[in-house]
Amino acid sequence: MAHVLIVDDEAIITMQIEEKISAMGHKVVGRASSGEDAIAKARATKPDIVLMDIVMPGKTNGIAAARMIRKDLGIPIIFITSYADDKIISEVKKVNPYGYIVKPFNDLELKATVELALFRKKNEGTGPGMKGHTNRPVSDPTGDESSDIIEPDALITPESRTVLLNNFYHGLILLLYASPQTPESIYKTFIEYGLTNNHQIFFGYYQSRIPKSFYKEIQNGAVLTHRLKPGTLDMVIPAIETKATALRKCGTPDALQILLDFSDTRDFAQICAVKEYILKLMTEGLPVSGIIALNIEQLCREEIDSASSGITKVIVSTGDETSVSIANHSYPLESISIVPQAVVEEIVRKSLEPLVLSILNKPRSGYDIVHEIHSRHNVLIPQSRIYAILYELERQGILEVKTSGKSKLYAPTERGSMYIRQKVNEFKFTFQHIFGGGAHDVESISSAK
Repeated sequence: MAHVLIVDDEAIITMQIEEKISAMGHKVVGRASSGEDAIAKARATKPDIVLMDIVMPGKTNGIAAARMIRKDLGIPIIFITSYADDKIISEVKKVNPYGYIVKPFNDLELKATVELALFRKKNEGTGPGMKGHTNRPVSDPTGDESSDIIEPDALITPESRTVLLNNFYHGLILLLYASPQTPESIYKTFIEYGLTNNHQIFFGYYQSRIPKSFYKEIQNGAVLTHRLKPGTLDMVIPAIETKATALRKCGTPDALQILLDFSDTRDFAQICAVKEYILKLMTEGLPVSGIIALNIEQLCREEIDSASSGITKVIVSTGDETSVSIANHSYPLESISIVPQAVVEEIVRKSLEPLVLSILNKPRSGYDIVHEIHSRHNVLIPQSRIYAILYELERQGILEVKTSGKSKLYAPTERGSMYIRQKVNEFKFTFQHIFGGGAHDVESISSAK
């Protein structure tokens, strides 16, 4: 079994490739959506091979990232791209790739290219940093070499862990992240929670795909977006103040949810001013909650201290082997725990039907459900398993099929809505019963680490 790193900025393509690689019997040890992220993940996971897109956002494209990975780590690269013009191919040749696949491609083409690349790697020997030679001799400081000495770090594979977040919709949260993919699922869940509870939502971001998921809500004013461009952060407080003033005047119990992703932290003083303003609104008794997210790689220790001052809830996600999972339905467990990702995968796969039911709060396609499970819990479920559940629920009259363009959407029937609520509650109460009821009965996973 080979370890594979997939690099592509299109989530749909990444998921499709991951499913195909897993079906071949190999393991996907990481996903990246930019050249910079690819280099970091390659260094952290030391894969046997990298499947690399070429045109991606950021300063480093796929060819530049591949060149650095080959130079520093000696890891073979297979390019998977939509581009095949002479200029790009000329640049690609300089990296000496182990394969070049043009999108769209089929399963046999991917399988043949991957297997041939792995065969070539095995027969050529390995370069620096590759897994095939973790037992290579290590130079002694005195100048002698011993074949009996083994690099200890090379034999240690970091265990993938997942941070479980429950009830993180109240108060002010500071999210410090390294991977730009980590907070996206948190943002989406945060916004969905606000929409479900008729809250007013203010979403500020520099770069994000999230607005595409809430196009209608943005158009009808349910979600107010604001671009956080460098040099314009002084406009954030006035924009939030407009929403806060409206909230004071209406005199209703409506709440304001503020979500700010400062992926560019150059205007750090303004960021701190925004944070202090939100804390001030909360001390005034205004029903405000929010998330302030910062790229931790751009901050020094003093800035981290300043950013976290006054905030009691801080989430840090820096390791490439760490993912974040947000609960759809809160059980009486701790607000935050850390468990092996393998446990999350086992529970998700064994509890797939109630999980699918909990996602069907609005018309969804089979792909939508696969993507939702993957983005929330970092678990990739084959579409065939999802559609098997959907077909059975349709046969029972629980779901009905609607069409939107070329997509088939599954939505609960009137009877199905009652069934889904009952089924999800039954699962929740049973799970609660088996593990002893209240939060005080549940041993802290975090403290047991």
